[in-house]
Amino acid sequence: MRTVLKQSLRWAATISLVSALMAMVLSASSNTLLQGVSWSGGLLVVLLIIAIGVVFDMLGIAATAAREAPFHSMAAKKVPGARHAIGIIRRADQFSNFCNDVVGDISGILSGAAAFTVVTGLIVTFHLNESRWWVEMLMVAAISALTVGGKALGKTISIRYANEIIFRVGQLFFLLEKRFHIRLFDMKNNKRRKRKRGVVHAPRSN
Repeated sequence: MRTVLKQSLRWAATISLVSALMAMVLSASSNTLLQGVSWSGGLLVVLLIIAIGVVFDMLGIAATAAREAPFHSMAAKKVPGARHAIGIIRRADQFSNFCNDVVGDISGILSGAAAFTVVTGLIVTFHLNESRWWVEMLMVAAISALTVGGKALGKTISIRYANEIIFRVGQLFFLLEKRFHIRLFDMKNNKRRKRKRGVVHAPRSN
């Protein structure tokens, strides 16, 4: 119990720091890129951010829904990506935390910034100063509907095809490790034999 708690606290601290850094960097980058962009370009950015959030939400759910057993025979046959898929499933809590929470929160921040650009562009282009409140409300409603609807559809797909999705991600991780030496969620056999305390083994007789 103490080991699990220690590992959880370590992961929570690490992912919190990573999330904060990613949010700052991506927020600053998006604000710079969106300067001077037309409302149509900003709308495309909003749709892209929503799509990224939906896809990562699917990956996080698939990791928690996938079953480890079918990948063992594939790993025994040395099928590329099978061992990495097992690693993802065994660390489903961390993987889903990153995909659903970290990427999800950052997607919400960036979509809000991009939506502000779209609203400003629409008001300037079509002279909608008097209707600014309605434009903002409709934009927020549209983003919420697309995000929730997309994730609802993605949940159905990710639960039904969880193993297939995780296997594809495992293959991607295999390519990253093979070509760029980036190791992510690889399965490792950390089982160690432990002697029972208080047990004295008699010496072997010749």
